[in-house]
Amino acid sequence: MQSVAGSACAVTVVVVTWNAAALVAACLDSLTHQTIPHRVVVVDNASVDGTPDLLAARFPDAEVVRTGENLGFAGGVEAGLRHVETPFVALLNNDAVAEPDWLARLTATMDAHPEAAAVTSRLLLADVEPPTVNNAGVVLLDDGYGADRGLGQPAEAFADPADVFGFSGGAALIRTEALRQVGGFPAPFFLYYEDTDTSWRLRRAGWSIRYEPGAVVHHRHSATADQTSPMFAFWNERNRLLMHARNAAPRAALAVWGRFVLTTASLAVRRLLGAPKPPAHQQRIGLRLRVLAGAVRMLPWALRSRRPRA
Repeated sequence: MQSVAGSACAVTVVVVTWNAAALVAACLDSLTHQTIPHRVVVVDNASVDGTPDLLAARFPDAEVVRTGENLGFAGGVEAGLRHVETPFVALLNNDAVAEPDWLARLTATMDAHPEAAAVTSRLLLADVEPPTVNNAGVVLLDDGYGADRGLGQPAEAFADPADVFGFSGGAALIRTEALRQVGGFPAPFFLYYEDTDTSWRLRRAGWSIRYEPGAVVHHRHSATADQTSPMFAFWNERNRLLMHARNAAPRAALAVWGRFVLTTASLAVRRLLGAPKPPAHQQRIGLRLRVLAGAVRMLPWALRSRRPRA
């Protein structure tokens, strides 16, 4: 396996941004203080808030990829990956700030674990005291949903390295070739579940994924996306269905899809019987029908992109 320490610059950090000039400035500032050499690729999803001028003025050493349209996080990472020539690619959210030894900690863990395709960081909620976990890896729950491991728990409760199901796209290091071999990031996902889907595909290919608590990033959770919005609900639910279609055993995938259909039908009956409109967007009939229509439309792509286990 390729060693991170074997090259003067073995890592490219990809940062995807869209109309978040103030946030991405702090993110990129933190990268200038990293203790090991690295390249930086900023994927600008057609920002109109002055981001291009800021990047040119303050971060001239960063390679900027201008997409011309908003490709979302998944499409942005995939666009950035086309400009990565190093053995390792690191992802950092535009609303995150990495501690100076972040990359050094990730690369040391990668060198110590040649069986790992990715190393995920300890993301802490920014400006929260005492230090509180945002993400210590991704878990896949029994009901088919992905979740932030450790969300809301004290930082010290996740002070030990571990094998985890998945990495967080907010702050992780990945073997570039392994990522490309499993098809890269799923650009059609646009937002949400792209990291869980990619983690699952890496694991199906025989890789493991590590959590490194010493690689600390401070994350302004939901600073660039409103998790109470209909948009969040749509992408989150649609992509969860597609992820299972792409990765789960056929019977398990059918169970997840069937549960979604049955829940939608049950909610529709309750509305017909006069139940009040539910507050959560995920429980609203119109949105769930749009989710189902979108998932069915993308199902042929999802099934074509299934890959056999290693």
